[in-house]
Amino acid sequence: MAAVTVDDILSDLPLGFATLVLGPVPAGSAIERFLIVDADDETSDGGAAFVLLIGVRGRSALPALRRLVKNPPPVIAVKGKREELVEAEELLRDAGTGLLLVDPAADWDRLLSIAKDRIQPRSYQSEVLTLLEEDLFAIAQTTARLTSSHVLIEDAANKVLAYSTVSNDIDELRKASILTRRGPRKYELLLKDLGAYRELHRTRLPVRVPARPQDGLRERVAITLFAGDRIMGYIWLQETGAGFGTDVDYVLNGSAARASAELIRYRNQQSVHMREDRVARILSGPAEAAASAHSEKIPADRPAALILLGISDAEAQADDAALKHGELANLASIHAAAYKASAIVGQFKGDTAVIVPGLQSTAAEPGLRSLAESIVRDAGKHLGIRPFAAVGPVVQDLLSLHSTTSITEALLGCVAGSPDASVATVDDFESEILFREAVHNFTSSTFRHRGLSALLREDGELAETLHAYFDAALDVAGCAARMKLHKNTVYYRIGKASRLTGLDFSDPRDALVALLHIQEWAGTHKELLGRK
Repeated sequence: MAAVTVDDILSDLPLGFATLVLGPVPAGSAIERFLIVDADDETSDGGAAFVLLIGVRGRSALPALRRLVKNPPPVIAVKGKREELVEAEELLRDAGTGLLLVDPAADWDRLLSIAKDRIQPRSYQSEVLTLLEEDLFAIAQTTARLTSSHVLIEDAANKVLAYSTVSNDIDELRKASILTRRGPRKYELLLKDLGAYRELHRTRLPVRVPARPQDGLRERVAITLFAGDRIMGYIWLQETGAGFGTDVDYVLNGSAARASAELIRYRNQQSVHMREDRVARILSGPAEAAASAHSEKIPADRPAALILLGISDAEAQADDAALKHGELANLASIHAAAYKASAIVGQFKGDTAVIVPGLQSTAAEPGLRSLAESIVRDAGKHLGIRPFAAVGPVVQDLLSLHSTTSITEALLGCVAGSPDASVATVDDFESEILFREAVHNFTSSTFRHRGLSALLREDGELAETLHAYFDAALDVAGCAARMKLHKNTVYYRIGKASRLTGLDFSDPRDALVALLHIQEWAGTHKELLGRK
């Protein structure tokens, strides 16, 4: 690939965004990387770098420029007016460094994005990094919603990896961290003096840092991201209103587990093309589940369970449905990681699936139900959607989990159709699940009762009456009330249907045959029945 020069970057900038007032010497100097430097940074090495000097403008940039030219970069971008940078221009000319004068109203992020695209074209490594950033930004945003705070995720060297949406409630430290993509040195020293990092390195629990109004710092809570005993980074929460809620530690633990997993995956440089759907693999059968358990280092011989989360048909058909699915999965992953660090969250047949391995015993259902209730509650509160959840049966080991998928799917369908329940276990809908299984098996067969099939196909009035009659548990009075008919009319229609089909609806076997046919008919006439 040809070397990148400052002219390449300039050619991509909007008109009036920046002006090259001084070219590098030699002309066409190669730029190999970009570097963001704040005015307090005394250790930056600008060799072969496109340098963005932020936090200072005009003459106030001189001290930082003098430090940078000790190992002169090809070009330095500074905000200000040309008349304010006469001394800077002379200094850089002597060093052979170019000066890019950036409009004071320009957005540093825009310039950085253009420079990154030129200097670091997309490659295998950048694709992996992009996926990592997307995952971490999603974790930061979801954590911010759950805790009503501003969230920032750093690596072990205090480089900012991701942050939540910027608001007017962030303090000077957070503003500077986002702008420079690293914690400013004077604030790092202050936090060290307060003992924050010492405490963070000592524990795996959240650490509180009290507000320091005199230094422009609001209250914070932070947690360290570990991989074994190795520190991978930190998550920082800054309060933005009335302080932190009582559940902030719970949420932060879950966020840390999720963020650590993403950082470890990136550290291992896992291929973009190998990002398989782990949920689908585990639920496909024992062999795939065993392979996944081995690669993910999760216990395969301990009890496990599947939780499915669905959203209503209306929400699933909305323009932002894909976004809501993603936000729900992010929220679920944080709750699930707080419950069990090895939990796996992904998509399964259009629904959000949570696999919880490594349970202590098969009597874990109450805790799993509580987990599902927390996800549903917070999704309604923070995402504006009303999901519903099916907590599948706990199995003896992860390799058996695939055997519960059809049961859990049927349970989710039951919850979706229930006006009262938003979270359920098999105990809540056991009979309904068995009935749905019977209907499923019936619909997969091609053999039908010829007389009843013809009646349902050709006589809509009798079909609707039979549907209401069976919905009323074979009670004529109840059916008449539902259809606003006289009881004698219902008696007449039911008798006529019996004569035409040869079925005795008071006989359990004939009633079961009729019910299966009627349920199938109702499934294809939902719109008609919805108007009744």
